[in-house]
Amino acid sequence: MSVQSPAMFLADSAGLDFLNSIATPIDVPVDWIEDGEGLLSWLEQSGLVPAQVLEEFRRNAMPGELDAVAAQARALREWFRGFVKAHGGAPLEPAHLTELDQLNRLMSRDQAYSRVEPRQAGEGTAFEVRKLRRWSSPETLLQPLAEALAHVVSEEDFSYVKACEGPACTLLFADHTKGHRRRWCSMAVCGNRAKQLAHYHRHHPRG
Repeated sequence: MSVQSPAMFLADSAGLDFLNSIATPIDVPVDWIEDGEGLLSWLEQSGLVPAQVLEEFRRNAMPGELDAVAAQARALREWFRGFVKAHGGAPLEPAHLTELDQLNRLMSRDQAYSRVEPRQAGEGTAFEVRKLRRWSSPETLLQPLAEALAHVVSEEDFSYVKACEGPACTLLFADHTKGHRRRWCSMAVCGNRAKQLAHYHRHHPRG
């Protein structure tokens, strides 16, 4: 059964938010993409796929088809989590490219294309080039996920890809703060818990 609670988007990176689609917000692990409906809901909340595309797949996909794609998404997620755990905390090197073969193979199946369309904002020239995608099958839903992961390895300094310091927290994030001193997935969640715990220990010293 799909999780109905809102997903968490705290990583300051779409690709890392995808890794955080399984997390332990309180005490029990929650997987927002545990089945096909969960995947559609998470993609809609993330904004990675247009809502009308998701609704079309929801109406027209064959039984079990979306669940199978969700399983592929979870496998992609956990494969990339292993890459992040192996290399987080230091800059990536060109030699790490061979470890990304799985990602490149997936993106090679993309059906993205560009098209000249009227400019939305009404400023500058009359037209703009917009990147579009042919959503020919439910498996194409993996492409924006792969693209988000590609942006992580190409745009983020892995020196500042961090895990939340909350004792039970599993969330990852890109530390874009000045001085790179971010420690928590969210000050309102784990940061506040740490402050409360520190306050307790100050007022209840051992012995």
